[in-house]
Amino acid sequence: MAGHSKWANIKHKKAREDAKRGKIFSKLAKEIAVAARLGGGDPEANPRLRHAIERARSFNMPKDNIERAIRKGTGEGGGADYEQVVYEGYGPGGVAVMVEVLTDNRNRTVAEIRHAFSKNKGNLGESGCVSWLFEARGYIAVPKAGADEEAVMEVAVEAGAEDVRDGGDVWEILTEPAQYDAVKRAVEEAGLPVESAELTMLPKNTVRLEGADAERMLRLMEMLEDNDDVQNVYANFDIDAADMERMAGA
Repeated sequence: MAGHSKWANIKHKKAREDAKRGKIFSKLAKEIAVAARLGGGDPEANPRLRHAIERARSFNMPKDNIERAIRKGTGEGGGADYEQVVYEGYGPGGVAVMVEVLTDNRNRTVAEIRHAFSKNKGNLGESGCVSWLFEARGYIAVPKAGADEEAVMEVAVEAGAEDVRDGGDVWEILTEPAQYDAVKRAVEEAGLPVESAELTMLPKNTVRLEGADAERMLRLMEMLEDNDDVQNVYANFDIDAADMERMAGA
């Protein structure tokens, strides 16, 4: 969890900056369109669409953009037909990496992802090579400045959370995917601040990295997440918090 927590905080800050430039909106629109295509355009009846819309709103994506993406997904607005693909591989130091993609050109995307891995001393692997090292979880981060552990624990556990952990500057609430909506709603209704919330893949164990391998791993993460076709990247690295902040800033 330590690696996930620290990288999640850096990624969250970077995504906020990307949102200011509108850079992240194309990724959000893809996810909304695919969710609507697979489960229909009603967010109340389509959890994946509801989560995608919530995430888009958290980045202040304009309402018109959200509605346009839903129409594309339900066949009213035309546009590309995106394919969902998950790529798996190994980063420097043997770190396990999963990359979730929405693409309209699989050949282009896999070439770009393979290049990112090879440039940073990693390699793309076969399907299933690392997915067993991760488990689906709901993840909700509550800033410590806004709530004490006892208050967070009481609300989260009563709502069905699996665990509450110390994540440095935040309290991390973990849930089974099926309990995510209920726990998130309970946290919000209790007036607790939410720094970030998502359905994610958490590593079962982590690989400690230092020095050159740590720098290469962060470069790999940044290259993958900067790719327009990549929706999510999961990895089981653990890097010292101060080193991670310094490297990410550089």
